Amino acid sequence: MERREFIKASAMMAGAMAVPNILKAQGSKARVRMGFIGVGNRGTQLLHIFMKNPLVEVTALADIYEPYLKRDDSAFDPKFLEWGLKGRLPNFRNKDGSLKKQEVELAERIKAGTCKLYKDYKALLADPNVDAVCIATPDHWHAIQTIDAIKAGKDVYCEKPLTATVAEGRAMVNAQKNSRQIVAVGLNRRGNDAYRELKKAIATGKYGMFRTGRAARVSNICPNGIGKCPPCEPPKGMDWDAWLGPRAYRPYKYTIAPYYFRWQVDFSSQVGNWGVHYLDTMRWMMDERAPSAITAVGGKYYTGDRSDATIPDTMFCIFEFASGKAMEFNVFEGGRSNPIKQGELELASGDATIFADQQGWEIRPSKSKEFNNPVNTFEPQKYVFKEALLDDGSAESATRNVIGDFVDRCIDRNPAVLCTLEEGHRSTCFAHLANIAYKLGRRLEWDADAERFTNCDEANALLHYQYRKGYTLG
Repeated sequence: MERREFIKASAMMAGAMAVPNILKAQGSKARVRMGFIGVGNRGTQLLHIFMKNPLVEVTALADIYEPYLKRDDSAFDPKFLEWGLKGRLPNFRNKDGSLKKQEVELAERIKAGTCKLYKDYKALLADPNVDAVCIATPDHWHAIQTIDAIKAGKDVYCEKPLTATVAEGRAMVNAQKNSRQIVAVGLNRRGNDAYRELKKAIATGKYGMFRTGRAARVSNICPNGIGKCPPCEPPKGMDWDAWLGPRAYRPYKYTIAPYYFRWQVDFSSQVGNWGVHYLDTMRWMMDERAPSAITAVGGKYYTGDRSDATIPDTMFCIFEFASGKAMEFNVFEGGRSNPIKQGELELASGDATIFADQQGWEIRPSKSKEFNNPVNTFEPQKYVFKEALLDDGSAESATRNVIGDFVDRCIDRNPAVLCTLEEGHRSTCFAHLANIAYKLGRRLEWDADAERFTNCDEANALLHYQYRKGYTLG
């Protein structure tokens, strides 16, 4: 074979290997055949958004709780309501009680056998009629399932927070590097039009260098938080051992699953659950990759021992950067007011202050300085994001944009999704580093390249944990 013919043939072969079943099976009329791992509250929300995309075909569902899997809300454990979880269960119905359009379609597909149901996610990954998966299981499962999906040749959309440990995130990134798979992270502000326009405004440089950012999660869980529950039998139809996965076995409690794991240090945190959204957005706006030092303090000041929660209800987190910038994120679950004057986050330079959220932003000039007058003066700038209504009357959303971008990338095989695995990992690390600094009660210094602490071996020991027997990372 001539050298040029060999090169051409090799390129064609490589291209064929990169083309997923999406195109091989359906030619130019490409549709992404999606499987969904975890179809509880958030999983159902994502499932419904994916189903609105005309390029998506749902071919499989997997869950360890049978009523979620079979889409049977009449079989939900009634004690979920006793524990105040009504708004945290998957919603299959419209306000009038009728099934949502997506649920009717799912029921038809399940009955026809074109949407398979699996209790074990590994069986879903083995399904040749699944091209890509959406992972919306609890945080401690994300890394194992994402890596398993990549190895199975599936593209992956993984819900935030991406990981339970720093080490998991790097293992996920490495797994993707050794594959041809598309992987996106559901940090949805990356797809929000208001923030994307704000990024452009900041990039002009006319408002100065933004050196500080701050945001807070404000709620009111007083006086008892998630409450206290004695160990008990898990709900009928739930595989509790499978829910725990790599974490050490413990008896079931309603204050752990299905939603209250967000207040359990072994499974999640509010810095990870909510903070990762704001921290990701601030570092994106400020062009920062990772902090060089982290400090965090707080405590259960409002709920005390009246709650099974093992994370603080109040937390102050400071992230310092080698560039001379800093970010602050706080958790205030004691019912106090939001420290941000408007919007969800604040950025400041010597010349301007930005207040922003997903609906829009305002850039205000600094009107006075203590020692001299402002040099760069400008009129206040505003941007209001007017959400476009879809045919069904629902509003445009950042999550829909991130999902739509992922689906498009699954088809064109361009790995440049709106939030890559590397970016998702870096942002999620902020939460892990803050939780470690809080646990140890000291200022920690961080080497972002080595992903190690430079001043505390005890902190390095907390970058991962020992998985339960039978579970491995990678």
